[in-house]
Amino acid sequence: MRASFLGCPIDILSMTETVEVACAAMRRRQRVQHVALNVAKFVNMRFDPVLAADVASSDIVGIDGMGVVWAARALGLPVKARVAGVDLLTELLAACGREGFRPYFLGATPAVLQRAVQCSRERSPSLVFAGFRDGYFTKEQEADVVREIRASAADCLFIGMPTPRKERFLAAHRDELGVPFIMGVGGSFDILGGTVRRAPPRVQQFGLEWLYRIYQEPRRMWWRYAKTNALFAGILMKALVRQRLGVASGSNGLLPPRTGSVGG
Repeated sequence: MRASFLGCPIDILSMTETVEVACAAMRRRQRVQHVALNVAKFVNMRFDPVLAADVASSDIVGIDGMGVVWAARALGLPVKARVAGVDLLTELLAACGREGFRPYFLGATPAVLQRAVQCSRERSPSLVFAGFRDGYFTKEQEADVVREIRASAADCLFIGMPTPRKERFLAAHRDELGVPFIMGVGGSFDILGGTVRRAPPRVQQFGLEWLYRIYQEPRRMWWRYAKTNALFAGILMKALVRQRLGVASGSNGLLPPRTGSVGG
């Protein structure tokens, strides 16, 4: 089910439904692009129209952050749970091992990437990679990267690069890649390989993973989360007031939901 969340399209899908859509795309070799939406990305979209257009053009806009879950519920949308990007990646790799799909990892440093690949193979011994490459390539090398991915005949591509770089890469090259299922995974390779510890389950349940990240990297993370969380709270409060007063919220500066999407 595709819905509009504060002017941004979201797909209200469970983990099982998302995995089923991805596997169906790989079986048919029909391209489906997934993007994970959290509070930080939503706020950045307000100030970056190119990023907003990139997200809106995706086939699945998954709900990654608990902040988005709670806000959507407050606005009356029937969101039951989030589909965290790292959890979806883990589920899809398990499905690849079972069904013989071959993934391609793109992104992170060479050391982190190698560790993520190694740990994935240890968890699923039947998993066969189509290929992998770190994310430290120049704009001039992009064409070579695209050719390598296409030549690999990968069934799915997981991109571990930061926003908005991965969105811009996909907007420019997704039609050339020849990969059925494409997903940006941000820093999930770090977690997959054990380089970065994920928040304990209880912390995740209460939507405080951002606080755990600040605990791990206070100098780099505190201002980022303080800024985006405050802006998001302001946007949500304004929308709730307008909803209570019966005032149409309009597009809020973002793009309308894309029609004909996987979620719709």
